[in-house]
Amino acid sequence: MNRKYIYPILIVVVTVALYYAERYVDRNPIGSKEVSIEKASANFSNAILPSGDQIVQHDYYTLSYNETHEQAEWVAYELRKAQVVDNNYDRPYFEQDPKVKSKSAHWRNYKNSGYDRGHLVAAADMEFNYDAFKDTFYTSNISPQLHEFNSGVWNYLEQRVRRWAEENDGVFVIAGGVLKDPMDAIGSEQVTVPKAFYKIVVDTYRDDYRVIAFLIPHSEDARRYSDFIVSVDEIEAATGIDFFAGLPEATQQQLEQRIDRLYYNID
Repeated sequence: MNRKYIYPILIVVVTVALYYAERYVDRNPIGSKEVSIEKASANFSNAILPSGDQIVQHDYYTLSYNETHEQAEWVAYELRKAQVVDNNYDRPYFEQDPKVKSKSAHWRNYKNSGYDRGHLVAAADMEFNYDAFKDTFYTSNISPQLHEFNSGVWNYLEQRVRRWAEENDGVFVIAGGVLKDPMDAIGSEQVTVPKAFYKIVVDTYRDDYRVIAFLIPHSEDARRYSDFIVSVDEIEAATGIDFFAGLPEATQQQLEQRIDRLYYNID
């Protein structure tokens, strides 16, 4: 082969090799504190899971994908005390979820949209294991969020949830966006921009359930998550989702009306 063709070909080969090495190489930093824990989604209490559209189960969280809105209407997972670990992993690329049969939205819908790719299952909640962490970067687990909202009140609430998991030996978490009457839609696939986001925290490690829930307007002005505490009933009214669908009706009604501020140390 003529030498003038060899060098350009070698450059292309090396460039492609470096790209895929960066994309797929194990990024676990040396000395990372990986926690060996059985896959939590298999043990997640099905009674606590909400009703759903297209249920997708990953190793450490479960979601219900809504094709119309091109995102999860809810995600649900268990966060145990031992799982609250700071491993400072490198952020992987966002990828489409291979388990969503209808195909989750492409990350390019978010490009130049003016919105962040806001996690529903917080990536930092899954730093106990790199595979668990990486799974939070599926596009089925993100929703368009204003930057100030994503880095502000939503981030502060995520941090507080990790504290509750440590203080209470673990909690169940359900989160999502309010997809009815959306603010906007972005990208070629028209990904819905929710008008609000919710998070429900349940402690089942005591003799009874303890519940705290938040319904936060999707606004850059939202500051204190404690200003947006509501009952689960109010989130059901806003979303149309039936939470705790597998529990007896009387237990559902009790949980959906509870607001355990003192238990979660919120004045």
